[in-house]
Amino acid sequence: MLPGALLAAPITTLPQHAPFVSTLPVRHALPPFFDQLEKRTFDFFWDTTNPANGLAPDHYPGPSFSSIAAVGFALTAYPIGVERGWVTRQQAAQRVLTTLKFFEHAPQGKAASGETGYKGFYYHFLNMRTGRRWPGIELSSIDTALFMAGVLFDQSYFDRDTAREREIRAIAGKLYARVDWPWMQKDAPLISMGWTPEHGFIPHSYRGYDEAMILYIEALGSPTHPIHKDAWAAWSATYPKFWGNYYGREQLSYGPLFVSQYSQSWIDFRGIQDAFMRAHHSDYFINSRRATESQRDYAIANPMGWTGYGKDLWGLTACDGPGNFAFKADGKQRQFYGYAARGAGIVGTLDDGTIAPTAALGSIAFAPKIVIPMIEAMQAKYGKSIYGRYGYVDAFNPSFHDRNVALNSGTVVPGVGWVDSERLGIDQGPILLMLENYRSGFVWRVMRRNPSIRRGLERAGFTGGWLDGKPATQ
Repeated sequence: MLPGALLAAPITTLPQHAPFVSTLPVRHALPPFFDQLEKRTFDFFWDTTNPANGLAPDHYPGPSFSSIAAVGFALTAYPIGVERGWVTRQQAAQRVLTTLKFFEHAPQGKAASGETGYKGFYYHFLNMRTGRRWPGIELSSIDTALFMAGVLFDQSYFDRDTAREREIRAIAGKLYARVDWPWMQKDAPLISMGWTPEHGFIPHSYRGYDEAMILYIEALGSPTHPIHKDAWAAWSATYPKFWGNYYGREQLSYGPLFVSQYSQSWIDFRGIQDAFMRAHHSDYFINSRRATESQRDYAIANPMGWTGYGKDLWGLTACDGPGNFAFKADGKQRQFYGYAARGAGIVGTLDDGTIAPTAALGSIAFAPKIVIPMIEAMQAKYGKSIYGRYGYVDAFNPSFHDRNVALNSGTVVPGVGWVDSERLGIDQGPILLMLENYRSGFVWRVMRRNPSIRRGLERAGFTGGWLDGKPATQ
């Protein structure tokens, strides 16, 4: 779907003779390697996005459909590039405007083909060139929300009184305003996972605790089609199922770490609390720190005996894998998977020895004291095999060494194990955004200015912290 010619045009970056000095505040300094990693992860979005329409690939390299969620991460990546001096503000604004104009004019309708979305929502996967629905794919509520997070971020970031930036703000507001959130509430007050023209609404709705916090906050904050404020209480009613002690820490626990990362890539939850967190004397940021630390401790315990696990190698989340195979490895009967939501938590564990760098890196803002040394150790041991032009590959598995099977992707590297050949936009995104949030708080600070996000949080019952004008200092 993404011909090589599409990526052949050179990128015009800032002149080398005029070094850029970032005006971002240094909240936390990082070793030089992390500067390079952040730049390479930014380059993934800048280089692989279709410059004609702003669609970002689901995976790269190779033919790929676009992921609407990856577009949301890309829209957030461009201003990071501006603030770090990797592209100019004008370049970033033009890329954002191209993207928003495409979605402004893309067809919305009930037809099974030829449409980009319906009722303001968008299909999970789109054709990279045409932007039309990938066959059989659902209209996705959560992926639309992740896309809209990028839209709202750009609405707040591009605040100058120029024709281009005024247009960005206007189209961003239009895209957000036309999402008919109540229509997606098949089981009101909960929000459905999605809809297809062929079968109607998916028979499952989002119930906490999972990645859909940002979905409910955006739907609550809509200026045109808000859901009723009782939705947050309904969403969080299932929290007791996920609350408990996991590896010595009281927490809301959900196995894959992306659940802790997606909403918090954009929204600063430090010091703000809803009714549940007030009652439990915590907040979602602290909760995510505990989840990260507990997953590290799970790897140290290594109950399944996977190769390499320990304080220097951990991190389970949704990611690529070698494929669906069952055979003996390391003297034990083993089950491996392709793409799967790996994780370890109170409600269950799915672990086949596959490590995703985004699991730890996307949690760097929560638990830097354990993430930074782990990444340095991982880079020292595996970097030659898993690190390249666009940063880390999506995943690798030191326990998988069978070279005689048809892998889903990647290859088996002697002495290392299975190493993916792909990078996924939805896994690159948390790496980039959370590195910047840890370093400067940039994405959080911009998003705190967005009135729709503030309104959504307040309607969900959040109080305290920056919502009350207090600094977020955790």
